[in-house]
Amino acid sequence: MAKKQSWREYLDSVDEKIHKITPEWEHKYGKGKILIPAPKDIEKVIRQVKRGKVITIEMIRDYLAKKKNVKLTASTPTSIYLKKIALASEEEQLQNKKQITPYWRVLKLNGLINEKLPGGLYRQEKLLKNEGHNIELYGKRKKAPRVAEYEKYLSKLK
Repeated sequence: MAKKQSWREYLDSVDEKIHKITPEWEHKYGKGKILIPAPKDIEKVIRQVKRGKVITIEMIRDYLAKKKNVKLTASTPTSIYLKKIALASEEEQLQNKKQITPYWRVLKLNGLINEKLPGGLYRQEKLLKNEGHNIELYGKRKKAPRVAEYEKYLSKLK
């Protein structure tokens, strides 16, 4: 029986792809190219974020689009790879590795916590609180947790 591939092995096997925006999508995005990012590039961005700082997934997408000189970065693959990066980080933490990617510092739009990451809302909330962030409820019915005043803690990407 073959050994199960680790999340790190999976992430290392995925390369970026750049596609031309098709005519059907030009009305929404305009002419140009779209990036399907490599997980390693997403990780490089996340690793820039220091303790006590945060970024949004939109910031990652914008940064990679500018860096790769394309119109935009695809949102769905970026979100999927973020989750897999988080799973690799959790796996590596169990292996007592010292350098893990701080995926919990990546928020959704409006500073919302991402329920799709390992451990759900509770885990990301706990990790963010450990770094000094306060969590508040946000939205129409004040149901969604987010980092309070997250704009003050946004990291500058280089």
